[in-house]
Amino acid sequence: MDTAVTRNGVDVGRMVQTIQAIEGDPGTARFTFKARTSWREGSTSRGEISSFVHAGQEVPHARTHELTGCEPDVLLGRDSGPNAVELVLAALGFCYAVGFVYNAAARGYDLEELTYEVEGDLDLRNFVGIADGPRPGFTAIRVRGTAKAGNASEEELQELCRYVQETSPVLDIIAHPVPVETSLTVR
Repeated sequence: MDTAVTRNGVDVGRMVQTIQAIEGDPGTARFTFKARTSWREGSTSRGEISSFVHAGQEVPHARTHELTGCEPDVLLGRDSGPNAVELVLAALGFCYAVGFVYNAAARGYDLEELTYEVEGDLDLRNFVGIADGPRPGFTAIRVRGTAKAGNASEEELQELCRYVQETSPVLDIIAHPVPVETSLTVR
């Protein structure tokens, strides 16, 4: 691995140091990510992401990241932001992209292009209270990626694509059950 360069916008040396730190102390690989969502009106909510926990310590982001979630008009919203399931699709694309870029940098591939088109099929019958509908979540998700790197073969990029899928945290979250604990404080 070449560690003296920045490739694809990634500081390869710092990436190698991070991997070595995790190999030396697996506890440094543990994070708790957090988001806060507040309802505004109708189908509009605002999400804020301001910090995460790493190795037991609260770590602030450089700034609070704000997201607006809303539904399109056909679903009674004002279309002032993507809806929650669109954000899930975007999260999968974001995760694939960072995994691909980091691993391409580690392998010495100079990316010229990387895009992901992500779409998912959803049937709202259960969501709107019609019990005989299919599951309330996506019934299928399709991802079409495009990558170009002048110094990597098609076979190398296809293998990297498979590796990214095998190691994607977001794909793992979507494809495998994750225990979810929900509580509500009533005021």
